[in-house]
Amino acid sequence: MTRRLLILGGTEFVGRAVVEAALGHGWDVTVFHRGRHEPPGGVRSLHGDRTAPDGLAALAEGEWDVVVDTWSAAPRAVRDTARLLAGRVSRYVYVSSCSVYAWAPAAGYAEDAPLVEGAAADAEQTDYARDKRGAELAVLDAFGAEGSLLVRSGLILGPYENIGRLPWWLNRIARGGPVLAPGPRDLPLQYVDVRDLAEWIVGAAEVGREGAFNLVGPQGHTTMGGLLDACVRATGAQVELRWTDPDVVLDAGIEPWTQLPVWVPPGSDLHAALHSADVSRAVRAGLRCRAVSETVADTWSWLQSLGGVAPLRADRPGVGLDPAVESKVLGV
Repeated sequence: MTRRLLILGGTEFVGRAVVEAALGHGWDVTVFHRGRHEPPGGVRSLHGDRTAPDGLAALAEGEWDVVVDTWSAAPRAVRDTARLLAGRVSRYVYVSSCSVYAWAPAAGYAEDAPLVEGAAADAEQTDYARDKRGAELAVLDAFGAEGSLLVRSGLILGPYENIGRLPWWLNRIARGGPVLAPGPRDLPLQYVDVRDLAEWIVGAAEVGREGAFNLVGPQGHTTMGGLLDACVRATGAQVELRWTDPDVVLDAGIEPWTQLPVWVPPGSDLHAALHSADVSRAVRAGLRCRAVSETVADTWSWLQSLGGVAPLRADRPGVGLDPAVESKVLGV
């Protein structure tokens, strides 16, 4: 029997990857979106805006086996959608975030770690962590524990990225010359390729998994050196990676994660939160992660197809380091 998927969004980054994975598994896919971007071919499109009055009218009828939701703003949008679909969808998959864990999570935190207090289900947008947790609670309220799958993702990289982290590194390295490489070179990183995330979601939905899963690659799947070396190979650029001590980077006033995407200093609470989640439950449930070289090379190919400019989300701050600041730190 052909499975029926409703994807809320489905035209950008994670949603688009889920659509492509589901189509690859032979699913019948319906995409509910605002019409700003074209979804992949082979899907049925429904248009609506979850923030507008009567914006869910296109979902008033219809039945699906699974709905996948990647919403990241006011929890009431998830509450309204979940309540509307309850009884007509068997399983609600919500792509949440490891940010829902109370700060600062201990290194190696698993799904039973303490959580932030979720924003109220009818709340306007508050902060990212509370909104994501509030949305989780809205799903649980409408579908119950047995009908809910909470996918707590970490750092997501790969083609279609609309945050700009890996695209920034690729474009910076493609320019060539000396590059500020934040150390240490062997700093372990934890991320997931968006296509591996999507494959796991579709596979988990097929077998009816429920509950919460930390969904990111294993700790140390690559290192800062491995990531930047892969960028050098993919772009073919003539560069000199100048590995710089973390204290030098921080003393220059450079902000980890935003001005130098992906990187956060070793031993910090931020590194523990972003790069040390316990993902053993997801691995046991079928998570498989491709090599960093493949993620980087495919992202570069996609980026080149767009003329080198990634389509960034308007609701997220830009990332990347000012060339003048980089030159000053490097003394060039």
